[in-house]
Order: sequence, then C-alpha cells, then structure tokens
Amino acid sequence: MKRERLGSRMGFIMLSAGCAIGCGNVWKFPWMCGQNGGGSFMLVYFICLIVLGIPAMVMEFSVGRAAQTSPVRMYRKLEKPGQKWHLWGAVCLIGNIAIMAFYCVVTGWIIYYFVKFLTGQNASFGFASMIANPVINVVFLFVTVAVAFLILSRDIQKGLERITKYMMSALLVLMLVLAVHSALLDGAADGLAFYLTPDFSKINGSVIVGAMNQAFFTLSTGMGGMAIFGSYIDKDHSLMGESVNVIVLDTFVAILAGFIIFPACSTYGLEVNAGPSLLFDTMASVFNHMAGGRIWGTMFFLFMIFAALSTVLGVCENILAMVRELTGWSRPKGCIICGTGIFLLALTTALGYSVIHFQPFAEGTAWLDLWDFIVSNNVLPLGSLVLTLFCCNKFGWGWDNFVREANTGRGLKIRPWMRPVFQYITPVIIVFIYVYGMATFQWR
Repeated sequence: MKRERLGSRMGFIMLSAGCAIGCGNVWKFPWMCGQNGGGSFMLVYFICLIVLGIPAMVMEFSVGRAAQTSPVRMYRKLEKPGQKWHLWGAVCLIGNIAIMAFYCVVTGWIIYYFVKFLTGQNASFGFASMIANPVINVVFLFVTVAVAFLILSRDIQKGLERITKYMMSALLVLMLVLAVHSALLDGAADGLAFYLTPDFSKINGSVIVGAMNQAFFTLSTGMGGMAIFGSYIDKDHSLMGESVNVIVLDTFVAILAGFIIFPACSTYGLEVNAGPSLLFDTMASVFNHMAGGRIWGTMFFLFMIFAALSTVLGVCENILAMVRELTGWSRPKGCIICGTGIFLLALTTALGYSVIHFQPFAEGTAWLDLWDFIVSNNVLPLGSLVLTLFCCNKFGWGWDNFVREANTGRGLKIRPWMRPVFQYITPVIIVFIYVYGMATFQWR
C-alpha cells in the first residue's frame, strides 16, 4: 500500500500530542498527584519525562520514520538478518488493543457525564452506580468506538488530522478558561500550595515507580503510539525538537489539569486522593456546589471528551495501520473489523463491574485493572527498554543509524554527550524501576 502522509507539521505535532494527551493527563495524573504528595510526585514525574520520556520518544519517532511502516513491521525492516527484534511488533499490537479494552470504556464514562451536565441531570448520579449499570456502559462504549472508527474510515488528512486539529485547539481554550476560573476560587491558594510545593519526605520507591509508569503512559511510548506518526512525516525537521514540542504540550495540559482540579477540591473541601473517581464523583460534586456549575461542568467534561477521544483516535489509528499492513484491507473494511473486535474485547471492562465479575489482583480490582497492568506496568516500560537497546547498540539498529535519522532536518540535535544517557542511564533506570515495581505490586 502507498504510505499515507500528514498534510502539515502542525498536524503531526497535534496528532502526536493528541495521542499523548488524554485520560493520563486529566484523569490519572491529578489523582496520582493527590495520592503521592502533590508537588513531590510532580517533581519526580518531570525528572522521569526528561531522563526517560524524551529519549524514548525520540527513538520511537526515529524508528517509525526510518522504517516507514507500522510498529508491527518496523523492527523487521530495520533489524539485521537473523535477528528477532520483530517479535516485539506483535507485542505492540497486543498492547494497543489492551489499552483500548479499557480506555474506550473510560471515554464512554466521560461522554455520559457530559450528557448529564448538558441536559441538566447532574444533581444526583454517582460513579459507583454508573459503572455498575451494564446498559450505560455498553451504550456509551459503542458510541465511543463508532465515532472513532467513523472518523478513521476517511483518509488520514481529511479524517484524523483535521478532526484532531479542531479538538486540540478547542481543548486548550476550554482548559485555559477553566484553569483561570478555578484559580479565582476562594480556597485556590491552599490547593495550589499542595499541588506545587514538593514535600521531599513523601518521595519513596512507590512514588518513583508511579511517576515512571505515568510518564510512559501519558506519552504512549513503548508500543508504537508515536512510531506510527513518525512514519507519516517527512524529514524536514529533526526528531529531538519535535519530541520536545510534543512533551511540552503534553506536560502543559497535565499541569493545567491540576490548576483546574486542586483549587476546586480545596475550595469545596473534597479529597484529591480519591483515585479513579476523582474525575467523576469529586469533580461532579465540585460543579454541583458551584455557581453556574452546570455550565462549568459541561465545559469540563467536553474538554475531557476531546482529550480522551484524541488518544482513542491515535491508538486506534495505530491498530488499524498494523492490521491493514498484515492483511491488505482497505481503510473502511479495516475500520469495521477492528472496531467490532475492540468493542467486543472492551465489553470485559464495560461489564466488569456488573455482569462479568473478575478480580485479578487485590480486593476491589476488576478487568480495567488487569488491562491497565498489562499496558502501564509491562508493555510501555518494557517497550521503551526494547527501543533503547535496539537504537543504541550494535546488536540492534545501532547508534549511528539512529542518530543519523533523528538528526535529519532542522531543529534540536542529539549531541555526542547525550549518548551515555540514551545508551546506559535510561535503560538501567527502566530496568531498576520495573523490577522494583513488580516486587512491590499489590498482587493480593
């Protein structure tokens, strides 16, 4: 098949940032901050982005652009004869499918809350009752999958690229408006102090593991989430500069999410460490107490739809590209089959709190926790480790080939002094934190 191309550099940055920006920024980042000491978690998270996130993203863009294929075949195209790096391509496909098995359901929850605020039915509804209702879960899961693959059924410039530009622009505007509004609330100062002031006594191994997993989760590096967009661009700009642009935009959105949530929770005396329900029960309660809360709540969940759907579109495009390369299907046929498959698999999460009960780990866990464990705790960090080994060593693609591709074009370049960071420091940190995370994980 002829390789599709994005229409502009802005489209590439928006698509890559859109895939990175999502529930990880606005749902997972704030409640992880709340559970792990606020500013102390954010400090460790920033360090993980610089030491781990930037190298992983540059390498993934480079492999994708050099191979000009989807992740399922990019290692095979670049590896030396007889090597087995291409086996990770199958893991990339599995990882992308696994994340959609719960992410599409979470996106459906956000759409449901948006509809409730929009129609003025926001006075009394709760997260626990919503996830236990099979009809709500299945209907809004179907809406999410149908909208995503309807957009993806068109060619990449008229469908995915155009829609993402509009969504990302609207998302940033809505977030800025909401952040200013929250910063002007009466209790904003206390909330911002917790959010922005590090408490070094709170930094421990669990915080570091959580920050690393969050960095990989939010950037979608390790399973080809960025590589697919690298394969759609030309060589006009160097990939270090493009990676920094995407990470800055992604981090800006995460920080803005905290500016929205923490002052509001502080003002109305609500917990900021409520876990996954923070975005739903806690924020719904905030808006129900607030003057004009229906309007603000509608705006909040609308921007959340844009954030979540941009990731759904990015990951589903990755799945679609991999499946089409393996089968030769057209976009419309691929969309129908891939969409149906993702919908059926995601029913495990959608019905996991009502019909298909399953407790994979500690008490209270469900299908969502299993899919998240596969992706966040395993595929993403291990995939980033594979990238570093493949790009930086002679037994893989090799440092010279990687740097030649990454530095092609205008912009920031990889310098010789950075090699030890990419080749040694990054993989060693990933291995250490991964092993520590497995050893301390709450299995039961």
